Amino acid sequence: MAYLERNKDKRLNPSKLVPNTNCIISVRANYLTEPLSKAITNLQDPNIGYISRYAVGRDYHKVLRGKLRKLARKLNDKIGCFGYRAFTDSAPVLEKALARNSGLGWIGKHTNLINKKDGSMFFLGEIFTDLPLEANTELKKNHCGTCVQCIDICPTQAIISPYKLDARKCISYLTIESKESIPLELRPSIGNRIFGCDDCQLFCPWNRYAKLSTISDFTPRPELNNKTLSELFLIKRDEFELLTRGSAIRRISYEQWVRNLAIALGNAPGLSKTLSVLNSRKFFEDDMVREHIEWAITQQKTRLHGRAYKISEDDQLFTDHT
Repeated sequence: MAYLERNKDKRLNPSKLVPNTNCIISVRANYLTEPLSKAITNLQDPNIGYISRYAVGRDYHKVLRGKLRKLARKLNDKIGCFGYRAFTDSAPVLEKALARNSGLGWIGKHTNLINKKDGSMFFLGEIFTDLPLEANTELKKNHCGTCVQCIDICPTQAIISPYKLDARKCISYLTIESKESIPLELRPSIGNRIFGCDDCQLFCPWNRYAKLSTISDFTPRPELNNKTLSELFLIKRDEFELLTRGSAIRRISYEQWVRNLAIALGNAPGLSKTLSVLNSRKFFEDDMVREHIEWAITQQKTRLHGRAYKISEDDQLFTDHT
């Protein structure tokens, strides 16, 4: 994530990103459209592919930018023309710090913003403007207290201490940002998480108060939500492009998608059907992805037969789906 090192001056001085910025309007938008219990049920089924809840609907970048521009136009109608630019996770902007400073919540031990009445399952957005607005001066009190549930629940122990995250171990980084081979020692902890990870939020006590969103664009896409790992693994490239059109999942490549699903299938309960599905793609054209499939096959064979088998061409059970 070397891009985070770039444009540090713009992150620290917003007027360098957008000249004449005098004030920043910070907003948030809830994205859950189903009870949190449904997400937890999905996560706890090892045969289902878990996709982080923010990504199961329409791409939030497009949705929030549209709503921010609409808000700016409404302000323009009321007070007259003014200069502005809208952002949401799309520029060198310290979103969480700005949201905290604006009074939208406090930054929790998992490094996400938390609101006392809404939890943390929401997107952030900003309007950089030249308006001379009165700034918020009262920060929200930190209500994490002695709770360390987010730290304890993290599958890879990526939250190494309160308010400090090692991105190299974070499942969201591994399954989305990283385009390389995922370290062997971390693969079992990924479980069935194929795009991102929500554990530190799903089990945060404050998300008992998470409110459902009224934004229909965030409704989960049925063709990707609550689907078995085998179904998702066998999706072909052109089908993947079609199913993820207008989705935040398009942040990853098809190769990353197959890689992530191979790991999840390697972690799934030992079933001959799962082994057959993996074998069907063992000749995948990308070397990095193929290594993950071979690892998953070995995991399944170990689970099924109690010992590891050497991977050979004779193991292919049916037609390749690459």
